[in-house]
Amino acid sequence: MTRIKGKGDGPGGRNEHYDVGSRKNVPRRNIVAEIKKGEHPDAHIVKIGGREYARDNPDRSKKDNVNRDK
Repeated sequence: MTRIKGKGDGPGGRNEHYDVGSRKNVPRRNIVAEIKKGEHPDAHIVKIGGREYARDNPDRSKKDNVNRDK
């Protein structure tokens, strides 16, 4: 499983880029497309304000959340 970590680099702390495993600063549109293709089975897409964002599938762990505490 590849970890997806939001950068919080957009307006209001929105994720415009993500770190995905060893790949850094992956644009939001790219990670959304990868999730839609099934490349990240432990993640899903959420639509907020007309924009799609990556989200980790729910579980009891905070350490693997997209927006984990830094």
